[in-house]
Amino acid sequence: MRTATLPDHVTGLLIDGNWQPPSGAGWLDVVAPAEGAVFARIAAGTEADVDRAVASARAALSGDWGQLTAVERGRLLGRMVEAVQDHAEELAALEARDTGKPIAQARADLIACARYFEYYAGAADKVHGETIPFLNGHLAATERVPHGVTAHIIPWNYPAQMFPRSVGPALAMGNAVVMKPAEDACLTPLRMADLMIEAGFPAGAINMVTGLGREAGAALSGHPGIDFISFIGSSETGIAIQTAAARNHIGCTLELGGKSAQIVFADADPARLVPTVIAAITQHAGQTCSAGSRLLIERAAMERILPLVAEAFAGVRVVMPGMEGQLGPVINPRQKARVEGYQARAAADGLPVIARGRMSDGLSETGYFVEPQMIGPVPRDNPLAVEEIFGPVLAVIPFEDEADAIALANATPYGLTAGVWTADGARALRVARAMQVGQVFVNCYGAGGGIELPFGGMKKSGHGREKGFEALLEFSTLRTLVIRHD
Repeated sequence: MRTATLPDHVTGLLIDGNWQPPSGAGWLDVVAPAEGAVFARIAAGTEADVDRAVASARAALSGDWGQLTAVERGRLLGRMVEAVQDHAEELAALEARDTGKPIAQARADLIACARYFEYYAGAADKVHGETIPFLNGHLAATERVPHGVTAHIIPWNYPAQMFPRSVGPALAMGNAVVMKPAEDACLTPLRMADLMIEAGFPAGAINMVTGLGREAGAALSGHPGIDFISFIGSSETGIAIQTAAARNHIGCTLELGGKSAQIVFADADPARLVPTVIAAITQHAGQTCSAGSRLLIERAAMERILPLVAEAFAGVRVVMPGMEGQLGPVINPRQKARVEGYQARAAADGLPVIARGRMSDGLSETGYFVEPQMIGPVPRDNPLAVEEIFGPVLAVIPFEDEADAIALANATPYGLTAGVWTADGARALRVARAMQVGQVFVNCYGAGGGIELPFGGMKKSGHGREKGFEALLEFSTLRTLVIRHD
């Protein structure tokens, strides 16, 4: 696999410890979002390729990989911390061009990537069973054991983070992995898989099959040789994933996006909330499942706080990946059309644009750039208030009081994250505990990537938990042992 600068093509199939061409000899173009131009190619994996990858993983479980102790698995994951740090600039440059995000964000993603490997390296031998009081003359105990072969389908928005976030806990628990990364952006996971082979992971422990979702992704999620599925993506695709898992009677974790609210009460500290609110909607051009895309402001605070948020939003700069600024392009023409379609509908509905981000000089005319917009007041039943846009569009919605804020925040099909901004500790706790979401942040948001924090949703945001120690439990199952000794 050629990885020096930016390759003419990448051999996208890692099977049984070797990089291999696809069985169908098909290739997919990789387009740089900031330029709208092809700069690499990945293999178009087929059902036959998925078969080979699953067989490779199955063999690894009964081979060298399956014989390793938890301590030894942790040490292998630990080697990846240094590997990522040693190649951080190379990986960040690849991530920035592949996804379009500014280089500063790509570098931050690589710091988080190394931390995922570090966390799960240290946790690999910390998952314990229990003994259970039972009948006289019997010892009853439980142990956590791997599912077996786990399938991982990750999205294009944070490939450098999603790769270790998904495979880290699975490998720590002793599963063998088959991953299908997103065709729109997957070069950093491919490079990191290459580094894992160099680090000494046995053949078959990690397998990578690139390709289209409707082909390679569907073949992987429906494969009878898969024991568990981890999926991050859209709610629509999540239905198909869960259906495929049900047909094979296996479990799955689904992280399916959100429409997260930032709830701002009149006593909130503007100095703390304003930069956080801006970052929460502009990071990676708003293409973040936990983006704070709804700004709910207490009506009594509109005159004091809204102008400060608008001023900061107007200072947001759209840039090329190598420039200093808050956000780059969206991922592809479809996403550009989607975001601009929401903006056009809002304009047709007569919704005011409160503030606009700045399009920097020097942007490529063929890149997929969209203007960041802060729009409001937005009616509560408007699409901007309830649908996930996945772009740099911030919907401002006023509320009357605490009860109204809770009802409004929960009034979407999604339930991933929420932010609560107030100086009243009792109110903060009441509101946080009333949120129908998987994560709530009080007077902060995102909390440094949250590698240690269990992450997942309620309602149409999915089920199961990634990150933190809970992910290790998701990637294992409980076995009960009863031994009679009288």
